[in-house]
Amino acid sequence: MRTALWLAGAALLALGNSANAADSIKIGFVSTFSGPTAVIGNDMRNSFELALDHLGRKMDGKPVEVIYEDDQQKPDIGKQKTEKLVQSDKVDFIVGYIWSNVLLASLKTAVDSQTFRISANAGPSQLAGELCAPYVFSTSWQNDQTPQAMGLYMNQKGVKSAFLIGPNYAAGKDMLAGVKSTFKGEVVGEEYTVWPSQLDFSAELTKARNSKAESIFVFYPGAAGVQFLNQYVQAGLKQQIPLYTAFTIDELSLPLQKDNALGVPGAQEWVNDLPNEQNKKFVDDYRKKYPGLRPTYYGAQAYDAAQLVNSAVVAVKGDVTKKDAMKAAMEKADFKSLRGSFKYGNNHIPIQNFYLQDVVKDADGALSLKTVATIVKDDQDRFHDKCPMK
Repeated sequence: MRTALWLAGAALLALGNSANAADSIKIGFVSTFSGPTAVIGNDMRNSFELALDHLGRKMDGKPVEVIYEDDQQKPDIGKQKTEKLVQSDKVDFIVGYIWSNVLLASLKTAVDSQTFRISANAGPSQLAGELCAPYVFSTSWQNDQTPQAMGLYMNQKGVKSAFLIGPNYAAGKDMLAGVKSTFKGEVVGEEYTVWPSQLDFSAELTKARNSKAESIFVFYPGAAGVQFLNQYVQAGLKQQIPLYTAFTIDELSLPLQKDNALGVPGAQEWVNDLPNEQNKKFVDDYRKKYPGLRPTYYGAQAYDAAQLVNSAVVAVKGDVTKKDAMKAAMEKADFKSLRGSFKYGNNHIPIQNFYLQDVVKDADGALSLKTVATIVKDDQDRFHDKCPMK
């Protein structure tokens, strides 16, 4: 009798735990939280947490549980952490992913399990094309789009030739391919460097100088971007060959790059001064919540990811088993994005504006990024027609 009562009690407890679990929204968040690029992952986490604050830390009245996992910027570790979130933690959504190679390594796990996955940064061409999937979304861009916008700006400036430099991994290849697809001048050379270990770019800068190129285009996020810009200035090239960038100068790198960043234009789909009320609140509240820090596009994309998830949960009144209904809700992009309104293409990559950003110094000498102009409106990635979803 005691055994029967114990078993009955255990069964009731298990049912209660299952009910409790169903009463929360479980989100896995994979990013880099250790090593030199942890500053990026921390900014994404900060912004995601701020979004949850703005939502009252609930979605359709249900508490939100977030499990943060460190991919250590390694594809195999990212894959392991994704498998853990899906198989052990049984999350409803997975958000994050800075690096394209990490995302690609763990994509199959999410797709096979039909777990919603929202990339808040990485945008490899495969994700927009042949590897697109019903439950996979982006709140950033396809990698090529930002450098494509910079290529258009270089055309506007009348640049006739360029030397391209970037890291030898999925995103680096996409970035250089992107600028080549729109730049009408001559590409006189391109160099791919070891990623992420190489931080000495003297050989590449010498090749760029010797090429007699009229300009240099570079893509290096994080610490590599700081090192590259410092070496570019130290080599005396800033006075000789104009530099055009994508993702090399942001609010994380700017305090280290300092005046070296002045006069070096970049392109982006979000800049901190975009004039909409949701963005103003985000920037103000971020700076209050995290004194001494400024949000970046990494964080803005993570914030939007939380809002996208919330829109899906609200649409099904918290019943996350209704996956097709959630997918349909997410495809509408019906939330207040920090970049302003946008829509999704058939491949779940945003169709959006890209802006010219510049570094400015205020009266107190503080540096920040400023929106200068709209380079391209409602831009759609060039791989969407390879996506089997229509």
